[in-house]
Amino acid sequence: MSGYVHFTEGEKQRANSVDLVDFLQRQGEKLLPSGRDKRLASDHSITIRGNQWFDHASEEGSHAIDLVRRLYHLSFPKAVTLLLGGEQKIEYRQSGGNREPEPKKPFSLPPPNPNMRRVFAYLIKQRFIDRNVVACFAKAKLLYEDKEYHNAVFVGVDGNGIPRHAHKRGTYTGGKSYKGNVEGCDPRFSFHYTGTGDSIYVFEAPIDLLSFLTLYPQDWKRQSYVSLCGVAEHALLEQLQENLNIRRVFLCLDHDEAGIKATERLEEILQEHRYSDVSVLQSQYKDWNEDLKARHGVNPLPAEELEAEKQHCGMKMTM
Repeated sequence: MSGYVHFTEGEKQRANSVDLVDFLQRQGEKLLPSGRDKRLASDHSITIRGNQWFDHASEEGSHAIDLVRRLYHLSFPKAVTLLLGGEQKIEYRQSGGNREPEPKKPFSLPPPNPNMRRVFAYLIKQRFIDRNVVACFAKAKLLYEDKEYHNAVFVGVDGNGIPRHAHKRGTYTGGKSYKGNVEGCDPRFSFHYTGTGDSIYVFEAPIDLLSFLTLYPQDWKRQSYVSLCGVAEHALLEQLQENLNIRRVFLCLDHDEAGIKATERLEEILQEHRYSDVSVLQSQYKDWNEDLKARHGVNPLPAEELEAEKQHCGMKMTM
């Protein structure tokens, strides 16, 4: 039986005009306020307005169909069918709003501070990351303190060692601190370390990566590690493409709703790229830094247990 599905131009236009806030909320997605837009809780780089979206990390955007294909890893016919209401014939709100594309800005690293005292104090004393791990990345110029705000800057480089990405993390400890990617970043080259072994460990945030190395330091320099600085797959696929020696992938994303959903999506993408040796490592608490805090007597944020997690219990390991 043919898998071809015919849609009229009117149906495709109606699917592409679905109000994404209405649609995503009905799918159970959490959206955060971001000025006039909404921001995906599962990927803070993506903002939504009407039937349009924009990814500030990859600097690309479009309309409803493309986002649904991207988020749920669907073919064009399946995405259109879902937006048209599927078998349940759900009527999603339509949006006719247009959004001007964001101008592309050139990437440049924030000016460095003459010293790293505040970043070292934050990572070692507040986040409990091993001093030697911090020093290793600082010596490699993959971590520094910016001059203006004293943020920790986690640098991602391309195969020639040229900086292409930077993720900033505020060191202010009196409340919720800033975090975000520098404008103009190339999402393929986020913060990472490349070893000579056959394994790569995948994290959401740079601090999770450094926390994992602190928790499990045995021979860590032999393997490879990448922080997605979100949950998009670009940086992982780039590492696999550039390092053909990698055969084993360990997905170490956050132990919460967004992390579990992202892990399932990455498993499917890796399967499509013919990577069969894929394992899921979960922190005991919400993420690897929370595990590290617990080791030092700080009350950690708890993990979130979901039905989706139970269905994969045979493949998952809690460290």
